[in-house]
Amino acid sequence: MSKTFETDIVIIGAGPVGLFTVFEAGLIKLKCHLIDSLPIPGGQLAEIYPKKPIYDIPGFPEILAGDLVENLMEQIAPFKPAFTLGEKAEKLTKLDDGRWCVETNTGTKHIAPNVAVAGGLGVFTPRKPQIENINYYEDKGVDYMIKDPEKYRDQRVVISGGGDSALDWSIFLADVAKEVYLVHRRTGFRGALDSVEKVMKLAETGKIKLVTNAEVDELQGTEKLNKVGISIKGDDSKTFIDAEYFIPLFGLKPTLGPIGDWDLALEKDSIVVDTSDYSTNLEGVYAIGDINTYPGKLKLILCGFHEGTLMVQSAFKRIYPDKNLVLKYTTVNGVNGF
Repeated sequence: MSKTFETDIVIIGAGPVGLFTVFEAGLIKLKCHLIDSLPIPGGQLAEIYPKKPIYDIPGFPEILAGDLVENLMEQIAPFKPAFTLGEKAEKLTKLDDGRWCVETNTGTKHIAPNVAVAGGLGVFTPRKPQIENINYYEDKGVDYMIKDPEKYRDQRVVISGGGDSALDWSIFLADVAKEVYLVHRRTGFRGALDSVEKVMKLAETGKIKLVTNAEVDELQGTEKLNKVGISIKGDDSKTFIDAEYFIPLFGLKPTLGPIGDWDLALEKDSIVVDTSDYSTNLEGVYAIGDINTYPGKLKLILCGFHEGTLMVQSAFKRIYPDKNLVLKYTTVNGVNGF
């Protein structure tokens, strides 16, 4: 049975802009429910480069992307936002009472007078390796992201990739899985130096089997995956490894996805907005962050913070047209005073 939630603002996208919008909404007593196709909050900061330093967040000369997400989650905790994670927002419907209903791919419905599209660059879909039969093994041993590490307990796992996600999950699963192979097409890695050093130490002790200058290019199995074929560069031979899971972690690519079919005014796969409140051509629907466009647009996190701040003021006026919204400063009231 599908679930139905009601709130003041449905935020599509739980990246940094969506998260900070919860804070600004909370200051004026508005409740938020966030939807994200990724299994964890934080958007690409959490999923693609959690250990990448960011230098343009006010008050932080340098902060790791993952730490920024953690700080934002701590900041919005007093306002108790709700989350629907691991589901894609697919349908947008105007209800008879003027509110909007956002329905996900699993049938979960979210009803609110205001919808904020904060989807960053859009829906993130995995970058798949060029393996002929890989689609057949999806949900039969091939995973493009890790939602529940316990799924791999006492299993044989092959991870492919050279970035932070591949390194970090190899380290984590070394204490969970029966065997962990890390396959990378180069000898050098793109991830954090600390993670590379940990992988090398685990490889020395045999807890991770490291295969470099190599690619996974063949999958075998009947009903489920049971063998992974690995080719070494400069070697005509191929090695087959017994494995229950193959996890290629090559990052995610953004697409506008179903949002592109919502009758929103678009310009080059971005949503056109009015900069007075970042509203779209659909009343009660806003777009903030990298997914929107307007003259002078800069795709920066701090710009998204500004957009979300103005947007919630407009959302408040739509819900309470007769109330006078007075700006209060957190330096005076604190957070608990709102």
